Amino acid sequence: MWFFARDPVRDFPFELSPEPPEGSPPGPWALHRGRKKATGSAVSIFVYDVKPGAEEQTQVAKAAFKRLKTLRHPNILAYIDGLETEKCLHIVTEAVTPLGTYLKARAEAGGLKEQELSWGLHQIVKALSFLVNDCNLIHNNVCMAAVFVDRAGEWKLGGLDYMYSAQGNGGGPPSKGIPELEQYDPPELADNSSRAVREKWSADMWRLGCLIWEVFNGSLPRAAALRNPGKIPKSLVTHYCELVGANPKVRPNPARFLQNCRAPGGFMSNRFVETNLFLEEIQIKEPAEKQKFFQELSKSLDSFPEDFCRHKILPQLLTAFEFGNAGAVVLTPLFKVGKFLSAEEYQQKIIPVVVKMFSSTDRAMRIRLLQQMEQFIQYLDEPTVNTQIFPHVVHGFLDTNPAIREQTVKSMLLLAPKLNETNLNVELMKHFARLQAKDDQGPIRCNTTVCLGKIGSYLSASTRHRVLTSAFSRATKDPFAPSRVAGVLGFAATHNLYSMDDCAHKILPVLCGLTVDPEKSVRDQAFKTIRSFLSKLESVSEDPAQLAEVEKDVHAASSPGTGGAAASWAGWAVTGVSSLTSKLIRAHPTPLPSETTVPQRPVPEGNPAPAPAPDTLMTSGHWETQGEDKDTAEDSATGDRWDDEDWGSLEASHPEHKPLESDWNSWEAEGSWEQGWQESSSVEPPPEGTRLASEYNWGGAEPSDPFAALSGRPSTQPRPDPDSWGEDNWEGLEADSRQVKAELARKKREERRREMEAKRAEKKATKGPMKLGARKLD
Repeated sequence: MWFFARDPVRDFPFELSPEPPEGSPPGPWALHRGRKKATGSAVSIFVYDVKPGAEEQTQVAKAAFKRLKTLRHPNILAYIDGLETEKCLHIVTEAVTPLGTYLKARAEAGGLKEQELSWGLHQIVKALSFLVNDCNLIHNNVCMAAVFVDRAGEWKLGGLDYMYSAQGNGGGPPSKGIPELEQYDPPELADNSSRAVREKWSADMWRLGCLIWEVFNGSLPRAAALRNPGKIPKSLVTHYCELVGANPKVRPNPARFLQNCRAPGGFMSNRFVETNLFLEEIQIKEPAEKQKFFQELSKSLDSFPEDFCRHKILPQLLTAFEFGNAGAVVLTPLFKVGKFLSAEEYQQKIIPVVVKMFSSTDRAMRIRLLQQMEQFIQYLDEPTVNTQIFPHVVHGFLDTNPAIREQTVKSMLLLAPKLNETNLNVELMKHFARLQAKDDQGPIRCNTTVCLGKIGSYLSASTRHRVLTSAFSRATKDPFAPSRVAGVLGFAATHNLYSMDDCAHKILPVLCGLTVDPEKSVRDQAFKTIRSFLSKLESVSEDPAQLAEVEKDVHAASSPGTGGAAASWAGWAVTGVSSLTSKLIRAHPTPLPSETTVPQRPVPEGNPAPAPAPDTLMTSGHWETQGEDKDTAEDSATGDRWDDEDWGSLEASHPEHKPLESDWNSWEAEGSWEQGWQESSSVEPPPEGTRLASEYNWGGAEPSDPFAALSGRPSTQPRPDPDSWGEDNWEGLEADSRQVKAELARKKREERRREMEAKRAEKKATKGPMKLGARKLD
């Protein structure tokens, strides 16, 4: 039986890159790129080839292998694995780049910032402090060739070949025999006598001074060049001179050197160093300290290096969320760092966290996610949105906090293009109908209308026909003036989705009623929109062949159109609920639509004028579009100008609104946008002698209406339609007549009034403890 010897190099779980070595620093080792065979993760591999007759150098390499394997410190090169054979030594470490190569590459890209250099030197000095103060070891090889940089820009101390014990165990310092390394030796080593008094760290601190000189000025030509600081910053010159002083006794301990440089105004006293130091100790920080740190972190990220943010800040943010209960404060810096990631990295690192955050019950977390959705929506695929995100987001429509309801409505602008048929045309429309009809906050009702106008092009043709006209008609009757403006602009933004028949019979009658609205901003927008619709109708009247072209989008499948333009997503009619308006809403809640009245038209001269509207935080100019000052251009407006409507200029806080005189029954239909449009007001009895409409034979084969031959208008009596939006009652209430619906609405108001009174009584009862059996006297 034959036995074959196994090749340890072939069985090694790491392999060298076919590329040539990254560099050949002075010393026995050659640095190669490598990767782990199982995962493909990048590593660095230091290779030493054993050569005959170089036993002393081999012993030095083996000693370095042993030292690196046993020393563990964040600022010392991290050992991963190793291989020792008769022919070679392999040391596998984290992926690093020699400092000289790194500085050269960064110089070509614009150079390192001073804060990056300060933190890099801080790490090297801290590593020296660990060796000399904690381990009683002298590095004996501090120079540019012994420093490496990882992918996060962190500096690591390596080159442990010539390390020896400060206590004299195992003999003195080993011989280097390499001129390039011996030039960093301090001058006192040339004095063979023992008269030179020095500390154990004196030689390494001299070499640290040489490293500082090289970092700022390039390669050190000779020791005499150390007398000229060159480009070393002024805040560091004083401490640098202490390092390269001729008297080894006055060279500071590494720990004291750090303390001096960290003093106020010192070279290492900056935000970047403070952030890194906090991250190193974040596991032992108090929760309040972590909260404050993450809140202030976003302000500093713009000035931090990109690699540092990706590879050091991001893992800490993810860890803080996953295990540290950091909550919503990590979202802002998390999304800011996410901008530095590629699409693939974003999918792997950020999206799983975002999806998990949406299931959180923390209100602060939910509202932060909704506010910053624009930063990550492009990385979410449609299955993830429909199955893992939208089901959680829709709970915000029912939240008792107005700010969350408002942000939920706004988020639909970003989610709508990714929603499936059911979520968009059924679930979302159901919530929008309830918000527009029943929400007690005027700004939210207004924003619901604005959102519907912007996502209208994504709806299916049947949903558009059933919803849009009814929804915008209802908005024009809202007691909140900005909502009426939003309703008018909703018609404008979706002008291409209506047939000419709907424009003439449904939309223009609604808009004409707004020409006498108490608010001038509403009247101005109504006149402007009417002129544009009339221009559109007139063009078709002049050339009927244009009808097919004008109505091409009416029955078209859902597609991004003018209402879904990404450029308009940032504009909002009302933005007050999230900020100052939230206070006003709590202090002066808007009346419910079902409990308010229709705005009164201006009374004729001679009659008493209505009471003036209360002062509000907004001016009428807030609700006017940018083009209203050009009357001539408005008169010549055509249908092509709908896209120019400035939805974003509708910025208003929540004004106070007093209930007006007349009854507002059309808001009572629950979940029915069509109801408010279809209900007609009571008609005064006609003058004596007038022929009633019922006297005509409207139902005969040949109607007796003298205008029947001239008008193609359908009957004004609404016909029941099983697909009608108006008869689709989201609350489960179905009525066959207006009287039944009015009665149901009245009962519902009474029930709500009793519920509110019961809640108020319950709150009063809980204010103070009452004894069992005691009765509260009136």
